[in-house]
Amino acid sequence: MKGFRYLSNVATLRLDRETCVGCGLCLTVCPHNVFTLQAGKASIIDLDSCMECGACALNCPVKAIVVDAGVGCASGMINQWLAGFNIRFRKDSGCC
Repeated sequence: MKGFRYLSNVATLRLDRETCVGCGLCLTVCPHNVFTLQAGKASIIDLDSCMECGACALNCPVKAIVVDAGVGCASGMINQWLAGFNIRFRKDSGCC
């Protein structure tokens, strides 16, 4: 989503580049282009675009990505969007 900005300097997203195998799944599943591949490994290029949905961490085969998914209003936004497709991401759909 072009132009999306979350709160500055608060995302819990962390990437362990030493553990990363460069599969690129994080790039594929991230809806906000937070990641890029540099020198055969993932890198975070736009932390403030991270909405902490957790898709990157859930799909990382070596668990090189950690994020406190489901916090803040991002979780509520995702659940509301998924509800339109009759899909549940989490049991709760609250925001805050």
